[in-house]
Amino acid sequence: MNGLVVANRAAPWHVPPMRQLLLLRHAKSSWDDPRLSDHARPLNARGRRAAVAMGAAMRELGLAPDVVLVSSARRTLQTLEALGPLEGPPLIEPMDDLYLAAWPSLIDVLRRVRETARSVLVIGHNPGLHDLAMALAGPAAMAAGGPMTQRLAEGYPTGTLTEFALALPWGRVEAGGGRLLRVLSPADLPTADPPDMIA
Repeated sequence: MNGLVVANRAAPWHVPPMRQLLLLRHAKSSWDDPRLSDHARPLNARGRRAAVAMGAAMRELGLAPDVVLVSSARRTLQTLEALGPLEGPPLIEPMDDLYLAAWPSLIDVLRRVRETARSVLVIGHNPGLHDLAMALAGPAAMAAGGPMTQRLAEGYPTGTLTEFALALPWGRVEAGGGRLLRVLSPADLPTADPPDMIA
């Protein structure tokens, strides 16, 4: 073979495939009916428009999760519905454990994802989702002050999507283990209203 060494794809030193993690905060919800519990609050019209626009942006960017983990709250389920059809389609799992979960609990949920999943979308709530995004980026990246991490540090408005690349298996997801690739909010989309920081 003229001295040419052909790499074995199964060699133990090969680079494992990166995993994709998408974190989507639910779109803007309604406070119009004081009789409803927080868990039962729906999206308002502005939130539905933002979620529809985000779904279109995801399809245009080729963001197609294999698994969708969604909080059991009404506003997160309606956000998923408004995204429109996702390619695949993905496996969708509504989870009570995601409702208003703190970021360490969200890490625990991600560690239970099946290892064959290439891409996972989590639809949840603040402050846990924002805290998770900053924890995955890690203190060094957040302190470096790049444009995306600076934007992430400033807040996580309703309807915002972040994309991370993860090198470790799902079972070993940890703080500092993600590379922030994208921050996209409804304000970036031409067909959506500007987002609010609350609700």
